[in-house]
Amino acid sequence: MLGSNRTVRAVAWGVVVTGAAVPLLRRRLRLPVPVVTLASASAPVALCVALPRTRGRDVATCVLQMWAYLAHYEMPNDDPKRLEARVRIDYPVRIDRALGLGELPGARLQKLLGRPGSGLRRPEQVLVWCHWLWFLIPHGTVAYVLLRRPERFERAALQTYAVFDLGLIGYWALPTAPPWYAAERGRAPELRRMMVEHGETFWKERWGPLYGVLGGNPLAAMPSLHFATSVMAARLLAEEGRTQGAIGWTYAAALGFALVYLGEHYVVDLLAGLALAEGVRRGAGAASPIFQAAGRRIQALERAARA
Repeated sequence: MLGSNRTVRAVAWGVVVTGAAVPLLRRRLRLPVPVVTLASASAPVALCVALPRTRGRDVATCVLQMWAYLAHYEMPNDDPKRLEARVRIDYPVRIDRALGLGELPGARLQKLLGRPGSGLRRPEQVLVWCHWLWFLIPHGTVAYVLLRRPERFERAALQTYAVFDLGLIGYWALPTAPPWYAAERGRAPELRRMMVEHGETFWKERWGPLYGVLGGNPLAAMPSLHFATSVMAARLLAEEGRTQGAIGWTYAAALGFALVYLGEHYVVDLLAGLALAEGVRRGAGAASPIFQAAGRRIQALERAARA
């Protein structure tokens, strides 16, 4: 029996190591997408078998989940020319023009509030940092729930990372260009990309490498996962209290405004992100039996590894 337990743990650790390594090696080894998906998606599950449940394991499981997400987020851009041949540019322009009563809301806001040629004013810099700080918000919210209400952690993590994963479907099936990309190609009114302006000024020579890491797929605008995950974070924080909810919704609203004003997203991208977040919330109850059954099977394997 002891040998069997060790075998289960050894196999689980092998899956974890393979799943963590495959995203790093996929370009060099030219691994097909199904192999990358199977290996990277299996790693978080295998970790739950390899290690007993602790807060550290919960955090590591989320890290592996996002490692798999990042690989799939970047993969469409492995062949930039092919991605550019598939990208949709015009349909969000048409929709946003209709929403903006004949003019893109982002262009209208920049005309009303911007000062071309004068550099970024302090409020615009705040909006840029609001955008940059997004990287901390969804994961920080899940971590907050883990520390404050560990009994709610599984639900919070599942809903948050379901938004990330389902958003990938749009990026693969319907690659959509953001407003700044459409403007650069003359398919939309001229827009300042203020994030780049401030990035070059603030980070100086570090901006190029930094943006190269963070901008792994520039043609992944629909839906806006910046907004979708921030809405989900606001929902989860609201369950923790009025103050937390007010902070969450204030940030989501500020980020939504920033994304449009800075030329990073269309309004329709935000609406799609909102629909995605609310759809995950509403579908959580219906999907609960499936996740509970999967959880019981994982727990059975975990017990078998330690029996």
